[in-house]
Amino acid sequence: MKNLFLLICCCVAASLSYSQPVEQSQPAEKRIAIIPEPVSLKQGSGSFTLPDRLTIWTSDEKASRSTVRLLQHKLTTAAGIQVAVSGGAAAANRSVAIKLLLNASPDESIGQEGYRLSVAASGISITANQPAGLYYGAQSLLQLLPKEIESAQLVKGIAWEAPLADIIDYPRFGWRGVMLDVARHFFTKEEVKVFIDDMTRYKFNLLHFHLSDDQGWRIEIKALPKLTEIGAWNVKKEGYFGTFTKPLPNEPRNYGGFYTQEDIKELVAYAKEKFVNIMPEIDVPGHSLAAIASYPELSCTPGASEYKVNSGENFMKWGPKLTALVDNTLCPANEKVYVFLDKVFSEVASLFPFDYIHVGGDECAKNFWEQSAAVRSLMQKEKLKNMEEAQAYFEKRLQKIITAKGKKFLGWDEILEGGLAPGAAVMSWRGVKGGIEAAKLGHEVVMTPSTHTYVDLMQGDPITEPRVYSSVRLQKSYQFDPVPAGVDARLIKGGQANLWTEQIYNTRHLQYMLWPRGLAIAESLWSPREKKNWDGFIDRVERHFQRFDIAEIKYSRAMYDPIFVGGKKTDNPFKIVLDKEIEGLDIYYSFDNSFPDRFYPKYAGPLIPPKDAVMLKVITYRGKTPVGRMIAMPIDELKKRLR
Repeated sequence: MKNLFLLICCCVAASLSYSQPVEQSQPAEKRIAIIPEPVSLKQGSGSFTLPDRLTIWTSDEKASRSTVRLLQHKLTTAAGIQVAVSGGAAAANRSVAIKLLLNASPDESIGQEGYRLSVAASGISITANQPAGLYYGAQSLLQLLPKEIESAQLVKGIAWEAPLADIIDYPRFGWRGVMLDVARHFFTKEEVKVFIDDMTRYKFNLLHFHLSDDQGWRIEIKALPKLTEIGAWNVKKEGYFGTFTKPLPNEPRNYGGFYTQEDIKELVAYAKEKFVNIMPEIDVPGHSLAAIASYPELSCTPGASEYKVNSGENFMKWGPKLTALVDNTLCPANEKVYVFLDKVFSEVASLFPFDYIHVGGDECAKNFWEQSAAVRSLMQKEKLKNMEEAQAYFEKRLQKIITAKGKKFLGWDEILEGGLAPGAAVMSWRGVKGGIEAAKLGHEVVMTPSTHTYVDLMQGDPITEPRVYSSVRLQKSYQFDPVPAGVDARLIKGGQANLWTEQIYNTRHLQYMLWPRGLAIAESLWSPREKKNWDGFIDRVERHFQRFDIAEIKYSRAMYDPIFVGGKKTDNPFKIVLDKEIEGLDIYYSFDNSFPDRFYPKYAGPLIPPKDAVMLKVITYRGKTPVGRMIAMPIDELKKRLR
């Protein structure tokens, strides 16, 4: 019996040692660092070195075209490898280094976007059910290669090798989006293409295109030319959005732009090649000042003919009840509005093949509706009890227009207020509450809570970041889970990151705001919930920072910065408490206005500032290497933050 027991123990130990991922025994620089984390990854010992001349063989050249182009571009540009492509009998050719295989019979375990990636001593193979799976497998393969593969120029002296591995991977959600606001600040067609390229590195598959707002109308509608003649242009301002002075009559309105319908077709085709859908958003009935400045008859309010496209000057009082200083809403009681919307969405629907059209519906200030005799008459006629039901009336009529175009109706969670028509889908941004309510009513839901996924918000301390009204740190984004407890997961289509651009003027700052929080959201949408691990994620993020450096993609290092927790009002003397977002860092500080390094005092607990100190300076180190920013924090600022 004792011998039998020992035999069983040995078998169990052997089984456990076999099942442990081999990569854990690898040195850090050799461990595989794929984002988002694959469903299953087994790393072997050794690597496969790509030859100077290689052949990519594909079982279906047409279906593999996008993947072949991706691999050809990367391998040729950075590695200088001569890449040939073939199919058919070339499969037996020993010079074949990469095989792209579409399954003749579907592999149900990996679904429509999944893949199997094998790196063996004899070569590399990617197998999938659909072309998208091959493409995502290729993106993972590129992450196995040295970081220099991200270079836009030839890099010499690199061993172009991939670690031996077997990967099985597929997404948790089908809706993995990023919303780009091109209304507040316009981004060119070429800049949007680069944005799409950056998205696809991390397996996002939807670009939510916010095309209209108070600051600009960005899509050509041929039946309504004033939308782009007038609505696409405002006065350029720089500083803090919402605090700008009102433009003078003689200031040129030449800042902005729009996409022609040919531009849109080109972007849709470009995105399709990368397996990205583009979903248009026309934000109504609020956020419509650009449309009203173009066609004043869409407003309920006399004097709308004097309205101009907003340039970032304040026109709204924020609070429990929104109050507009200028009427930026379409009039629900005006039949011309519905004729206008029918024209707009006829052309929008014809340009975007994606099933859904987003119609906004958020932040609709109703104080001008309350003053409108036409709206009061509508409410009496339709037996509407309040302004929320007046908006619901508008949304239901709009939904009929959208569905008549063969599209599905989607709006922000405010469209729940006053009642929601069957078939409407909800995008929940004010936390997850609206999504939970919509799902319980049987509606499809996309989760995008501002608490986790609004990547336009500050990601470090306000003393270091361009000022925005709130913050979302990287760890908070990584905690995002689209399926709240008690909700039917079948109704949760997925989620997305939202990148509003009130304070984002250029693509470099756009990148800084999206990365690395976009990595956290990508992993939350692709990887199994049980695979998520904060420490493991940070280890991989740091490896991808090196790839961003090679690719010259800007990103934030705010995760290295100390967190100023502050102190309590009851503390006497006043104490300063610091915290860290990631482990393994040391915080060094000074109160004497000099710049601390690792030879200065190290933070070990609450600090009591010297009596006459005015400034706390801090910096984080990992070992002997500074990794955080030098931050100068006024003592008075910390006192203002006392809990």
